Amino acid sequence: MTVNTHPFGADKYGEAVTAWTLANNNGASVEILDYGATVRSLIVPDAEGRARDVALGYGTLAEYEANGGYMGATLGRVANRIAGARFSLGGREYSLYKNDGDNALHGGRRGFDKRVWQAGYDGGALRFTLRSPDGEEGYPGSVTVTLEVTLTEENALVLHYTAGSDAMTPLSLTNHTYFNLDGSRVIDGHVLKINASRFCEAQPDGLPTGRFLGVAGTPFDFRAGRTLGEAFSMEHPQTALFGGIDHNFVLDGMDAAWLYSPVSGIAMAVTTTLPGMQLYTGNGFAARPGKGGAEYGEHCGLCLETQVFPDGMNHYGFPSPVLRPGEKYESETVFAFSAVK
Repeated sequence: MTVNTHPFGADKYGEAVTAWTLANNNGASVEILDYGATVRSLIVPDAEGRARDVALGYGTLAEYEANGGYMGATLGRVANRIAGARFSLGGREYSLYKNDGDNALHGGRRGFDKRVWQAGYDGGALRFTLRSPDGEEGYPGSVTVTLEVTLTEENALVLHYTAGSDAMTPLSLTNHTYFNLDGSRVIDGHVLKINASRFCEAQPDGLPTGRFLGVAGTPFDFRAGRTLGEAFSMEHPQTALFGGIDHNFVLDGMDAAWLYSPVSGIAMAVTTTLPGMQLYTGNGFAARPGKGGAEYGEHCGLCLETQVFPDGMNHYGFPSPVLRPGEKYESETVFAFSAVK
């Protein structure tokens, strides 16, 4: 395993940003910016042994700051949406910044994705650490988060999160990498399996209604595997809301998903300790240039965001995202790559 760093400019607040690269001995590497603990590049060998970058990203820091979409970023303090940008905890109501209509999304105006994390390398792993002070973005408690990143010799990317807080606070962390396993303009030909028999019904603003719907007979039934194009072609009131899928799946086990490209022969298995996974298929993604001369647009990639359920603070029966003093937040998600001729 080797590690390298290089400067990646400075953000609009004048903080220097560094790109960190881990490479194994089998042709795989991952590049992560300490800005947002952002996965910028993820290179794995395809079925012919050629190196392919399967993560979308930008060429400059200015593009990350200017473009939306949370490309490759670590999201927090609470990933996904919070209804009305408010929640009650310990008998007190807290108000958050509204950055998604009347709702809070992915941590607010300056969430974890827009902060420069402390970074280092130790024992074969990259470690990114961020302290979020009490009251930041309206959240209670001072929270310290660590993301440990390892890349195995078997080409598995491991994201291990830990955190602690000095007061009760909601905390839900995820990564927002857009995957495209073959570099096509759209991901319609990708085959996807998801180990889930239910998903969260969504409102037009993307918030969950609180109801779980069965996937059988719908575009959301990925249990046996189907192409994204097939799912897109099926009519359903839930996909009509967004021009694709942007929903939380209720996982039936740790083996969350499997993604495969017949073009490149690259397969990616996703395992997680978390109870849910948001599938976002790049619906309405605005056309823009990406790294290496790529052109990104609608359905250019998909996100598999392992998570606690969205708006969990406001739905009885959803897994609780509350972290209490003295408790340790811990979760792990693994993206394991292989090549099939």
